[in-house]
Amino acid sequence: MYTTELQKTAKVESLEDPALLEAFEARVAADEFIEPKDWMPEAYRGTLTRQISQHAHSEIVGMLPEGNWITRAPSLRRKAILLAKVQDEAGHGLYLYCAAETLGTSRQQMIEALHSGKAKYSTIFNYPTLTWADMGAIGWLVDGAAIMNQVPLQRTSYGPYARAMVRVCKEESFHQRQGYEIMIALAGGTAEQKRMAQDALNRWWWPSLMMFGPPDENSPNTAQSMRWRIKRETNDELRQKFVDITVPQADFLGLRVPDDDLVWNEAKGGYDFGTIDWEEFYAVVRGEGPVAKERMKARRDAWDNGAWVREAADAHEAKRRERKAA
Repeated sequence: MYTTELQKTAKVESLEDPALLEAFEARVAADEFIEPKDWMPEAYRGTLTRQISQHAHSEIVGMLPEGNWITRAPSLRRKAILLAKVQDEAGHGLYLYCAAETLGTSRQQMIEALHSGKAKYSTIFNYPTLTWADMGAIGWLVDGAAIMNQVPLQRTSYGPYARAMVRVCKEESFHQRQGYEIMIALAGGTAEQKRMAQDALNRWWWPSLMMFGPPDENSPNTAQSMRWRIKRETNDELRQKFVDITVPQADFLGLRVPDDDLVWNEAKGGYDFGTIDWEEFYAVVRGEGPVAKERMKARRDAWDNGAWVREAADAHEAKRRERKAA
């Protein structure tokens, strides 16, 4: 899941009808899906709108760092695979915007919130892609972290979101394997290619760990999201799973995870790892990432330059309705 939990959801349960709230809580506890026309607390609606729209924004902005490499892919096969992947990301964004719209917020409003800076997207996309190896690292690490987040969302309590995630997770699994296959080729190639793979791992490792959001004690929405079963596992639980799965993959590649504190902890059956630079994380969230301004400019320019397409589509739909009504 490409979300960053920072804004604290307002506590408004006290303003809700107690009988409706009790019935809602019982349905969630029973693992029933909540559907768009069902009654829900406004805080639940607000949390989902924020999370799903941020997820959608991240998929769309996430096309930019990889789209930059389509014309420079080293072979026709790599070009076709990367092009298909970027198209998948666009589709994910559309699924998720549609899911968020069922909560009562229009796509226009969501996009305006993104362009104004009110809405966020994943911090991971505010880092530059410097070499072809970054395409491998993004697929392996970034999409791997996304899968770790997204698989539990197939059981999230909001029906449209859960159903959208079924297809998204299948396609993200392809993306992760595609990225790892690039890393296998580079790590098994020339000395220069292996150095390129190691450099990409060095630059993307810590930002990938940041993708899970702040530590649980500083994540204002986690407790409520867990109670409402929007989330099934906490940020730190998911981050630990990611590390435990990914470190052996790096070992297989013959690459070194850039963490001097990384060590296997037999007692807990997982790895202990170093402290994340949370100052960097919050700085990137504030829009101070290396290419944050570039990313937002690209999105605003695309929106402005595509205005004529939206206007033409609206005009066509208006004429279609007129003909149907005649």
